[in-house]
Amino acid sequence: MKLLWVCPTFLHPTTRGGQIRTLGMLREMHRDHEIHFAALRRPEDGESGVRHAPEFCTRAYPVDHRPPGARSLGFYGQFARNLLSNVPLAVSRWESATLRHAVEQLLAREEFDYLVCDFLAAAPNVPDMSRAVLFQHNVEAVIWERRREQATNPLHRQVYRQEARRMFNYERRICREAAKVIAVSDEDAVRMRTMFGLAECFAVPTGVDLDYFQPSANPEPLADLVFSGSMNWAPNIDGVLYFCEEILPLIRRERPTCRVAIVGRTPPPEVLRLPEKHPDVIVTGTVPDIRPYLWGSTVCVVPLRIGGGTRLKIYECMAARLPVVSTGVGAEGLPVTHDKNILLADTPQAFADACLAVLSDQGKRQALSHEGHKLVEANSWRRAAEKFVEILSYKSVSSPC
Repeated sequence: MKLLWVCPTFLHPTTRGGQIRTLGMLREMHRDHEIHFAALRRPEDGESGVRHAPEFCTRAYPVDHRPPGARSLGFYGQFARNLLSNVPLAVSRWESATLRHAVEQLLAREEFDYLVCDFLAAAPNVPDMSRAVLFQHNVEAVIWERRREQATNPLHRQVYRQEARRMFNYERRICREAAKVIAVSDEDAVRMRTMFGLAECFAVPTGVDLDYFQPSANPEPLADLVFSGSMNWAPNIDGVLYFCEEILPLIRRERPTCRVAIVGRTPPPEVLRLPEKHPDVIVTGTVPDIRPYLWGSTVCVVPLRIGGGTRLKIYECMAARLPVVSTGVGAEGLPVTHDKNILLADTPQAFADACLAVLSDQGKRQALSHEGHKLVEANSWRRAAEKFVEILSYKSVSSPC
């Protein structure tokens, strides 16, 4: 099989969940199929994306792109110019006439079995979505609606309401235009069929690299609780602020010196300031390897109130034999079972009680860790890749691919 895979960015440095998912599947698919990968190359990513591309593709086609940094003057100028557009800013930031032209030329010159549009943000760079399979890592409109629900600032609430509306309209149009839509969970697939009126939407499972996360023999103790994730992603920012302001004080009534590690790239100022207010909170920023922080912690916390898709961090923690406490939104889309392989809690007090229960009970920690590891043993990137190829090959009655 010969695939043209169009992505918003290259996959290295690998710092975001969507990159991890795409990289894990493409490495497996590349063993048996010819992958041509076209994506944008940002200055801050350096040459690592193109240098590592042979790990997952036969040939790479980089196109230089320089979107304004978040919270920069250029970003706010782009935001103002985008107000009257039908394309949400989260998508238009990745629009590139050069990449679109490159994809057009590749389609005219080469014979591909399938064209994959990876992420909604890649859609403006695909000349004809009716020829493309859209790989949706999230239901983006749901994320924006949840941001609106959680916003306390009236201005922010209004902005999120407008973006949620634009995202819904754009996402629905692109999903309907696509030859086929693939989600990352059955829950998201059902949601898109219902929200966007799709006759079909397929799902691939989430995977994890068990060997990579296998714990070391004597990990250095680093924290009681750990949160891992890209800290320039709004749901993660909201989650750690919510945890530190509303949950951590309840935990510290019983464990005053509870140590918390917040591990992830590019934390914003409000996250960087958390250690000033909350003793024993560590904000690491970018780290070369997440695994020591998982191995050296007692419990993984996933206090998300906003999000979509599936949280790879939960499977990574389970692979590292770390028990997990999460909100329902945090574990959404994963086949987890409360009080068997995870603890789920959706109020500050319930979340704090769950953390305290696991921290204080070694038997409970071991039971959750054991069952969590059993769950992820059945999930590999090879299995996810095989399912993706199976869906590509399936001749849909509603949209031939």
